[in-house]
Amino acid sequence: MINTKIRLKFFVLTIILVLAFIFSFSIGRYPVKFFEVIKVIVDRIFYGIVSDSVQSTIIWNIRIPRVLCAMLVGAGISTSGALFQGLLKNPMVSPDILGATQASAFGSAFGILMYFNFFEITLLSFSLGILSVFVTYTLSKIFRSDRILGLILTGMMIGSLFSSLISFVKLVADTENQLPSITYWLMGSLASVKMIDFKFIFFPIVIGLIVSNLYKIEINIFTMGEEEAKTLGLNTEKIRFIIIFFATLMTASSVAVTGIIGWIGLVIPHFSRLIFGDDYRFVIPASGLLGASFLLVVDILCRNITTSEIPIGIVTSFIGAPIFLYLIYKKGRDYDRG
Repeated sequence: MINTKIRLKFFVLTIILVLAFIFSFSIGRYPVKFFEVIKVIVDRIFYGIVSDSVQSTIIWNIRIPRVLCAMLVGAGISTSGALFQGLLKNPMVSPDILGATQASAFGSAFGILMYFNFFEITLLSFSLGILSVFVTYTLSKIFRSDRILGLILTGMMIGSLFSSLISFVKLVADTENQLPSITYWLMGSLASVKMIDFKFIFFPIVIGLIVSNLYKIEINIFTMGEEEAKTLGLNTEKIRFIIIFFATLMTASSVAVTGIIGWIGLVIPHFSRLIFGDDYRFVIPASGLLGASFLLVVDILCRNITTSEIPIGIVTSFIGAPIFLYLIYKKGRDYDRG
């Protein structure tokens, strides 16, 4: 049974997400009153009224795809981070641990280098992210005695390989046109997302979130150790593959659309554990809620801090690094107190 205290915490997290959602529509370079947002949306959906006003254009062509993508990407990357941390029994890992982020980033950089169109770049990025983790998973079977160590080491190798390929692409790219585009994309941004991007990531991330919550108890058991999990009757190989696949699905689709957004998949699961403890029945859904709220708030900051928009990956790193340092310090202090 879920006690009242847990329910209250989830209620507060939901309220925070709703508020972040509302403010994301209203705040920007062109402020739009919230009731104007509601009116434009209701008129179009329920009455078929398509206005050519500036507010309507901003809301439908810019704010709606941006806000929806921010929520999905934030929830997807954070949940993916929680899954990997639980599965690998290591709170220091993030969604890029198996090389999916670097492979997706290389796919986009290579697509820009080859003058692919936007859809081709997104598809290549997504496909390479998935493929890289299949390679990592297959090669990790070499480490028969310790599969978790094998996954981490193989993932580091694959990630390093694709990072070097990204560096090579940047080296040979045209410095006038291609290199700035590649560099800006690698910083992570929601500035250019459109409704087609939301449609592209919707099913991979939503399905990933659903499966993640279906396997909450199995993740809890995995944290006890693989032998204990087998003793309790779990098919550890099958469950490990399912969790890795759907975590990668969320990560690769996110990176394919927004670029690399660092730290969120590492820090947000720690916040969830700070609130709910180490019970992944609550950590996984909480990570999704917190991640969505966090990315919405950061996106608001990126749009309003300066006259020109700041890439979102810069701000998440700037905020995430000191927060993570504090969380490590707090955990160490709590450990010393016993």
